[in-house]
Amino acid sequence: MEALRSWRNAIVQLQIERQYHGGCRIGSLASELSESDQAARTELAAGFMQWEHSIHNGLRAMYDRGELRSDADPDDLALALLTALQGGLVLTQVRRETSPLEVGLDALHISVRSSFDVDHIL
Repeated sequence: MEALRSWRNAIVQLQIERQYHGGCRIGSLASELSESDQAARTELAAGFMQWEHSIHNGLRAMYDRGELRSDADPDDLALALLTALQGGLVLTQVRRETSPLEVGLDALHISVRSSFDVDHIL
C-alpha cells in the first residue's frame, strides 16, 4: 500500500511539474487516432493492455500471497486503476489542477485497501 501511495504522489507531482500540460501521451494518441486509423487503434489498445497487465501482475502477486481477500479481483482492480489514471490525467490537463487525478487515484487506493485480507495483516 505504501508503494501505491508513493506512485500516486509521484504521478501527481509530475503533473504539477509539467504545469498540467501533456496528460498521457498514449491517451492523447488514442483519442486522436482510434476512430480514424484501425492499425493505430489496435497498437494503442495493445499498449494499454500491456500497461494494465503490469498493474495486474502486481495485484495478482498480492492476491497469491494472501494479502488480498479471496473475493478481490485483480483484473477488475487493475482496469479500474488504469481507468482512474487516464480519466484523472485528462481532467487534470483540462482543468489545470490535480484534484481530478488525486480524487480518482485516492478512490482506487481505498478500493484496493478495502480488498486487503485483514487476517493476513494481523
